[in-house]
Amino acid sequence: MKPIELSNTEYSSFNATYINALEDISLMEGLEKGLHQMVSFISIIPFEKLEYRYAKNKWTIKDILLHLIDAERIFAYRALRIGREDKTPLAGFEENDYVPNAMANSRTVESLIEEFQFVRNSTLCLFKNFSDEQLAYLGTSSDNTISVRAIGFLISGHQNHHLRIIKERYL
Repeated sequence: MKPIELSNTEYSSFNATYINALEDISLMEGLEKGLHQMVSFISIIPFEKLEYRYAKNKWTIKDILLHLIDAERIFAYRALRIGREDKTPLAGFEENDYVPNAMANSRTVESLIEEFQFVRNSTLCLFKNFSDEQLAYLGTSSDNTISVRAIGFLISGHQNHHLRIIKERYL
């Protein structure tokens, strides 16, 4: 399955920004490629750039990395719930409340990379074990309909979005 094969009824217009920007790659390839891409990319960023803010109240690269970790955990939880046919509407989350409480800048980049790897490997295991039928299940998240497979593509697209921001504004 590739992002182009998703129906636009499987995700919201907000999520379309992330999903439609993905290259022509399968769900699992995108998640696997994203793991290696992120680890390689973050590993070569100069130490002094990791806590740089391009403007007041903007996140650092460490903040962004931990935001990606937190968001992926939340997205994977949503995929799990929907993939198990839990029909309970799932609430959104306020990312700007998470970042200051995560204290990413008090951590080493190595610990953040390690955590990213663990979370992504867990996400990969979850998605590898969904059947095609489960991947197509629909649920409600943040007051919008979303499929399990759209959540997988959202994880990849969200990561790509933040990688572009880092390249454009931080380096």
